[in-house]
Amino acid sequence: MNDWPENRNDRYGRGSAGSQPESARVMRQVRRGRPGSAPSAPPYGGVPQQPTYVDGQGYGDQYDNSGYNSGHVYGTPNGGGPQGPGGPGGGQGPRRAPNWGRRIKLTAITLVTLLIVVSVSTYFWADSKLNRDVDLSKVIDRPEAGQGTNYLIVGSDSRAGMTEEEKKALHTGSADGNRTDSMMILHTGDNGSTLISLPRDSNVEIPTFVGSESGKTYEGTGREVKLNAAYAEDGPELLVRTVEFNTGLRIDHYVEIGFEGFANIVDSVGGVEIEIPKGGMKDTKSGADFDAGLQTLNGEQALAFVRTRYALAGSDLDRTKNQQKFLSALANQVATPGTVLNPFKLYPTMGAGLDSLSVDKDMSLFDLADMFWAMKSVSGGDGTSMNMPISGSTSGGNLIWDEAKVKTLVNELKNDEKVTVTGD
Repeated sequence: MNDWPENRNDRYGRGSAGSQPESARVMRQVRRGRPGSAPSAPPYGGVPQQPTYVDGQGYGDQYDNSGYNSGHVYGTPNGGGPQGPGGPGGGQGPRRAPNWGRRIKLTAITLVTLLIVVSVSTYFWADSKLNRDVDLSKVIDRPEAGQGTNYLIVGSDSRAGMTEEEKKALHTGSADGNRTDSMMILHTGDNGSTLISLPRDSNVEIPTFVGSESGKTYEGTGREVKLNAAYAEDGPELLVRTVEFNTGLRIDHYVEIGFEGFANIVDSVGGVEIEIPKGGMKDTKSGADFDAGLQTLNGEQALAFVRTRYALAGSDLDRTKNQQKFLSALANQVATPGTVLNPFKLYPTMGAGLDSLSVDKDMSLFDLADMFWAMKSVSGGDGTSMNMPISGSTSGGNLIWDEAKVKTLVNELKNDEKVTVTGD
């Protein structure tokens, strides 16, 4: 049964039967009153009559009851189809692609800022730990400065702050006062680094000096003593004065470390690998007891190694060679990417080392870093290590320096030239 209405003049399906396209329709218009006319009274109990719509061709009243004027809203809230304006039905449209260039730039800026903050914080933290106890301004009659930088590196037998158990474990004994267990001059410059050990039994003259605490001037009398006696008599300032007087070389910076601090640094890096010479090493006084061959020494063992003297036929010169060997190995292990770039190793190492160092008042962290890198270059073969040239000894066993060789050596260091002098 055909339910379609017979009357086709109701405009349904209009334009579908002809071969020509249908003409454009005209937007419906809202009928309003004539301009200037008085509004008519609202019918139906005061409700204003709603406007009627005309499509421009005379048709319009027939749409009044079609449901398009019932107040219902069709489509999305934006007035479009299911997707709103922009999509196929007028939606939000495709999502904007992320700006990767901007994200990378912001990430880089954040990382650089974080790195700067951490670096600055680390610098001030480390700088605050340095014990700047030595005042080189108290040293009088100093030689003129030469080229390059000269560090006086001292290992003292200080037992300050150590308990009886720690003294026993480290075999340090309980002697009062402080003495120098090792002394070295490290020169850095454009022609490589040079590490020169000053045997503590070196025969030197104590010159005129000003007391570091009293400020009193003590006139020199030509008195000759072992080099380590200068430190015991008036501390670092007199030691620097004595080294400068007997060599003619100006000391730019002073660095000192005690027994416990040395052991703590070694432990903080997980021990130091060292080659024990053929025949091994045994010394009941220092606590050394090592078989020959490559070994990793902890802090206690390392201290015994550098202090060993009687296992080497009592030779102070052989002992200084072992000290150079170990300090270079320690610096080589500390100044590695595995330590420097690893905060879990860097901070404990810096904390242990900086807490136990005593330096001069003008010493900066950059100077300290320069010293460590120079020590590393000595062990890497780019530098030179030697003992102060010796020509003989006194009747009391003090070692006499070779004056001619020392003079040549000092001139080469002052002029930052390649060192040609050799020592025992």
